[in-house]
Amino acid sequence: MEKRKLGSSEIEVSVIGLGCWAIGGWMWGGTDDEKGVAAMRKAIDVGMVLLDTAPIYGFGHSEEIVGKAIEGRRNEVILATKCGLLWQHPTREPRFVDEEGNKVYGDLTKESVLREAEESLRRLKTDWIDIYQCHRPDELTPAEETMEALNLLLEQGKIRAIAVSNFSVEQMEAFRRYGPVQSDQPRYNMLDRTIEPEILPYCRKNDIGILAYSPIEQGILTGKVTLDREFPFGDHRRHKPWFQKKNLKRALDFLEKLKPIAADYGKSLAQLAANWVICQEGISSALVGARTAEQVVENAGAADWRLTEEELKQIEEYVEELGPPEE
Repeated sequence: MEKRKLGSSEIEVSVIGLGCWAIGGWMWGGTDDEKGVAAMRKAIDVGMVLLDTAPIYGFGHSEEIVGKAIEGRRNEVILATKCGLLWQHPTREPRFVDEEGNKVYGDLTKESVLREAEESLRRLKTDWIDIYQCHRPDELTPAEETMEALNLLLEQGKIRAIAVSNFSVEQMEAFRRYGPVQSDQPRYNMLDRTIEPEILPYCRKNDIGILAYSPIEQGILTGKVTLDREFPFGDHRRHKPWFQKKNLKRALDFLEKLKPIAADYGKSLAQLAANWVICQEGISSALVGARTAEQVVENAGAADWRLTEEELKQIEEYVEELGPPEE
């Protein structure tokens, strides 16, 4: 599989990476550990060597499954995880509470970042993390303090690259005053292009890689989410705008227009959607979630081919016709 250099670092990432949130189970209606391990090992086999996880995915569970999957194969993978979101905190107010009552707290203080790094290394059963990302901004902690911790981890060899996730241009600027930031991880797909006006141009200009998450919009762009689909309690998609029936109908009509383009390449809609993302200038990798080895194989089919300029222009017209989801 094609690889691309991450920012100004020496790290090369596969253009399609495996997003490991769903494998952790939390907010995705549970998980099957055995299938998760098999999915990750299949990803490595097919060249999808970038594995992206986080402590908050399943409250440590996703990292533990990743640790099992890469045992004996650590040198074959580029491991990305995160810090800054915790499921317990002695002093801070939660920034998010899910419908099951699970609380999520933000903390990017030096003490917390250093502690989290050690816990991730333990769960992942590794001596180093390739890409260490601040999961979300922490408005209560100065950028200088967070970067002090990250620079220390870099010097100690415990991480190979400092990165961020869900950061604005201003927030990236603040961090870059105190050290190198090699990548940002924003949401990006045909239906969500909010990074295009500012974040994408800024990252291109400053040689900051982009690891795009949700390239298939949490499954909608596969065409497999039908109007009769019901999402169980605990699955966060049941509240998302594109998953509401009135918007889902519009999205499915949009996908009908894309089917002939996908068919010309012998590809699925999911493969087309992920390929669209990696065709955009400045994208290092599209992180596609999967829970089974079969899904991984399909995701890998999004790499090593390219939509033409004419096709990209045609898709652009279809996207403009579709417009945003209705509230």
